[in-house]
Amino acid sequence: MKKAFILITFLCLSVVAKAAFIEGLEDVPIMSGMKQIQSDNLSFGNEESRLVETVLTGESIKFSDIVKFYKTTLPQMGWIYQKQKESYLMFEREGEIIEISKEQTKPLMVRITVKSKL
Repeated sequence: MKKAFILITFLCLSVVAKAAFIEGLEDVPIMSGMKQIQSDNLSFGNEESRLVETVLTGESIKFSDIVKFYKTTLPQMGWIYQKQKESYLMFEREGEIIEISKEQTKPLMVRITVKSKL
């Protein structure tokens, strides 16, 4: 049982290690089949808080695929799952919140926002 757990953990980390990451959010991976829309990036902050926002798009991806991907990968990065609604997903880590929301279905557009908790 312990060997199986170690193997599964290693395989999950291998997938994350090979993943591309969101520009400006070096610890948030981009799901295969999605790409970052550079013109929709927003980033500002200071020593006390930050706000980073970006939009990802993909032709043949469903939001349910996004939910599954981020529910699997983000906890490996220290993010703790908080809640999910039909087109919204939220995680929390060290005083920050990450929100993943569906903006459009065809093609899929997903907005990812990381912001400091106030």
